[in-house]
Amino acid sequence: MTEHTIGTQEEWRAQRAELLKEEKELTHRGDELARKRRELPWVLVEADYRFETAEGTKTLADLFDGRSQLLVYHFMFGPPYEAGCPVCSSIADTLDPQVVHLKARDTTLLLASRAPLERLLAYKERMGWDIDWVSTVGSDFNRQLGFLHTEEELKPFLAGEIPVVVEENARSCGTDVLGYVSEGPGLSAYALSDRAIYRTYVTTARGLEPAMAYYGLLDLTPKGRDESAAAPLWMRRHDEYETA
Repeated sequence: MTEHTIGTQEEWRAQRAELLKEEKELTHRGDELARKRRELPWVLVEADYRFETAEGTKTLADLFDGRSQLLVYHFMFGPPYEAGCPVCSSIADTLDPQVVHLKARDTTLLLASRAPLERLLAYKERMGWDIDWVSTVGSDFNRQLGFLHTEEELKPFLAGEIPVVVEENARSCGTDVLGYVSEGPGLSAYALSDRAIYRTYVTTARGLEPAMAYYGLLDLTPKGRDESAAAPLWMRRHDEYETA
């Protein structure tokens, strides 16, 4: 790290002032994108989805819990998994304390996965989360959003060189590569209006970074994220770092 350019306080201030202009431009651009996101057309949800919850079977409308907005994080925990995805677990660490604040803004936030409910609730207890978690067992909820893939669809990926990170995550979840990558992470948003449910937004991959607070903080450090596709995954479940 000592090989980095060293400057005076005055030099730092001058370059920081220039960078600040670009940071403000990015912030304003983000505000504009958020406005355009809200202006996207809504899509009526006509399927009669059912979810297994700690309080019994519920409909999608029930999940709103009396509010008009719903955010669902599609957590990678498939039927063959023995434990949740480490990356999704790190995201849930960020989401969990936001639930109470979102409720104050007429929004319900919860997790949804395809594994049996009892396995999800046991993992939730292990992680110490309070956020609600529902099982989509028997539902094509994830599939219709693009967060569930068939073996046929994955053949090109499986035939190539599998990234080290994917292999590590699969082992960490107690499944194989196919079982792991069949699932996909994502976030979907819904509105409840006049008893009708509308899907308003869906995102995945780097669109999930707002829920990965550690990356925003690492971006402020000298080393940044310091990651590469060939390197082992640094991320662990929060109760595993001491043994890593």
